[in-house]
Amino acid sequence: MKIVDTHCHIDDRQFDEDRDDVLKDIAESMDFIVNIGCDLESSEKSVNYARNKKFMYAVVGIHPTEIENYNEETEKRIEELLKENKVVAVGEIGLDYHWMVTDKEHQKEIFIRQMELAKRYKKPVVIHSRDAMEDTLNILEKYPDVKGIFHCFPGSIESASKISDRYYFGIGGVLTFKNSKKTVEFLKKVDINRIVLETDSPYLSPVPVRGKRNTPLNVKYVAEKIAEIKGISFEEVIEITTKNAKEIYNIK
Repeated sequence: MKIVDTHCHIDDRQFDEDRDDVLKDIAESMDFIVNIGCDLESSEKSVNYARNKKFMYAVVGIHPTEIENYNEETEKRIEELLKENKVVAVGEIGLDYHWMVTDKEHQKEIFIRQMELAKRYKKPVVIHSRDAMEDTLNILEKYPDVKGIFHCFPGSIESASKISDRYYFGIGGVLTFKNSKKTVEFLKKVDINRIVLETDSPYLSPVPVRGKRNTPLNVKYVAEKIAEIKGISFEEVIEITTKNAKEIYNIK
């Protein structure tokens, strides 16, 4: 079984000069990747990639730091994109109290509106939460029928347990950092059957390529670190996490 990347941003301008080469390498060595939308433009690009590349799937939605101009027209366009065959989730949505581009109440309102879209279209969600764990969990718990992936999970095993029946937890390059004690401790305690691999490329490059542009191909370093921490083989990590990714994204 081949490795997957459940969360990347191939549309980012950092790939403008060699995107085709990167995609060629991905096609040759990976099962599939999922490109994540942050605004309307990136969501539409994600859909276009998914249409044209057999190994790519799309997630569409508006990131909490991009919701300043969210309106009925925005929501209508996201709805249209959700009807596309290879759109597998609503995201990246959630709350970000670190950057605070808009106030908390506005963030919660838009988060809830996009959770409603996921519920209506029976899609999973990809969740972003920064310095907002309590409010994020409170909203997720109001949607017991919605499943998803908690991207770059920043919480504790105690907070994870509140939603672990419905959510998978995205583990990426942060796990390999020297100061990643919290993530390492979380990984030791969480069931690997609730873990999916991600890169967030071109960001958060793992060791040994930290400081360079990240690509989905670097997800192998995350898998190696998980295998080390969990005391299982690299192949077993790939088998389990790929199965998890297919299950949550409903990829046959």
